[in-house]
Amino acid sequence: MPLPINVNDLINGNTIEWERLEFKKGWNPNSVLHTITAFANDINNWGGGYIVIGVEEKDGKPILPPKGLNKKRIDAMQKQLLNLCNLIKPNYFPVLEPVIFQKKHILIIWAPGGQNRPYSCPINITSKTKEQTYYLRRYSSTVKAKENEKVELYNLAGKIPFDDRINHHAEISDIKPSLIKEFLNEINSRLVEDTNIKPIEEIGKQMNLIDGSTEYLKPKNIALMMFNNEPHHFFPYSQIEIVQFQKNKDTFTEKVFQGPLNIQIKETLRYISSMIIQEKIIKVPKKAEAIRVFNYPYEAIEEAVVNAVYHRSYEIREPIENESSLKASLF
Repeated sequence: MPLPINVNDLINGNTIEWERLEFKKGWNPNSVLHTITAFANDINNWGGGYIVIGVEEKDGKPILPPKGLNKKRIDAMQKQLLNLCNLIKPNYFPVLEPVIFQKKHILIIWAPGGQNRPYSCPINITSKTKEQTYYLRRYSSTVKAKENEKVELYNLAGKIPFDDRINHHAEISDIKPSLIKEFLNEINSRLVEDTNIKPIEEIGKQMNLIDGSTEYLKPKNIALMMFNNEPHHFFPYSQIEIVQFQKNKDTFTEKVFQGPLNIQIKETLRYISSMIIQEKIIKVPKKAEAIRVFNYPYEAIEEAVVNAVYHRSYEIREPIENESSLKASLF
């Protein structure tokens, strides 16, 4: 099943934080099961994570080119993993995709945060007793949960992250296939090929955007935030507001950005780059090169905007606000 992410970006950590990635040189079913369980528990609400098998790692980073896997063994690995996941309590099944990366066969396991946490699995799958325990991700490592962490997991049992909850006031038709296709094209996901031949229900399930029983399929909140043209209808004030004050602060201009979250980010950064960030060129005597300075560092603003959009609580009905004064220290 194609993943909703570009494999090259995934392995190089361009789109996923390193804490959400684990690389394994070869097939170690015991370790893989523990990490799947840890990602499913998602104690930090990161959205689960990915296990890349066939790529060696050092200090949490991939060693490239990859070692790769024997193509004949990949099918057996997938069958074994299906049996292993039946040992997770309650049952939990990740998404698998065998891919060719840098001319080598590898296996990628996508384990999104589960809706029935906490999850436990056997400490040792070869043991007759199959003693169960809970596993968590701490930084880039999978560890056994301590007693206080088990309590935290139980407290989270009824707290599914807002973006991962089913929206009972929306329908599958509220998800726009054109926006999904545009997004998948942009990240260069192989899943984009399926958007022309598969129904939105199937694509939505593959991307973890839709959930529910066969007779009551509903979009998750994240699907409406990313793939609906007017998410503010479902989540009031899910918008970005830029308020730009003049020097005396008696007058100001305001710009509001609405629409899918990823588009809000793009349009906001484009506006800031063209309308707010200013360059000053300082000529230096007896030097050919001039000093070029900016009133605001674009990279810092970009990170602030992205973090503000993706880490805010959309249960709180307030816009994301950014105030800017034209009286910058450099000008």
